[in-house]
Amino acid sequence: MRRPKYFTPNEVSLHNTVKDIWVSYLGKVYDLTPLLEEFKGDVLLKPITECAGKDISNWFDPKTKDILTHVDLMTGCIKYYTPRGRFIHIPPPCPRTDWANDFGKPWWKDNRYEVGLLSAKTRWIRIINTLTSQELRLEVCSEETLDEILQRYLRYNSHASSYTWKHSGVNLDMSKTLSENGIPEEDEFYCGSPECNLFSPSICLYFNDDLTEL
Repeated sequence: MRRPKYFTPNEVSLHNTVKDIWVSYLGKVYDLTPLLEEFKGDVLLKPITECAGKDISNWFDPKTKDILTHVDLMTGCIKYYTPRGRFIHIPPPCPRTDWANDFGKPWWKDNRYEVGLLSAKTRWIRIINTLTSQELRLEVCSEETLDEILQRYLRYNSHASSYTWKHSGVNLDMSKTLSENGIPEEDEFYCGSPECNLFSPSICLYFNDDLTEL
């Protein structure tokens, strides 16, 4: 079974335009760009575009995974609670002849838009290339394996697969996460500054051609 792809909140926040819009809710990440293309120019897109790149879990009931509801004081009926305003696939407050409800699943229940999972916790690590002495501080998802972190690092070093990854002199199991490899959380040694590199766990990369057998 294929592993899901994890995203950091920062990665989601980069998709914040009407031509490239992501949101996250209830632990998952969704690309709503096709939805905006389908309903281009519709005023009901406004609450969604206002939250581009953000987490909108507060719109939902975590138990039902549906939009929150409330009792309408005027009618006594249970209706969707949309304090930011009505949006796509939310029915109008009163019956209307122009309301088409034959759209199938509402967008928030349509897994076609799902692109991955939102990381429950991100981590900062330092990746040190011992061949070039270059050092990179990288935010990763705690759920990711080292192989998946390597995929993130490829944009900075296209030959990353040609290196042996080590922590404290020990070869890392690339099929396991940082925690599973015994690499401590950075907050166990937190120095008080988000830019503090000194206390971020370090991973050293050794170019395989440079390795010698002892």
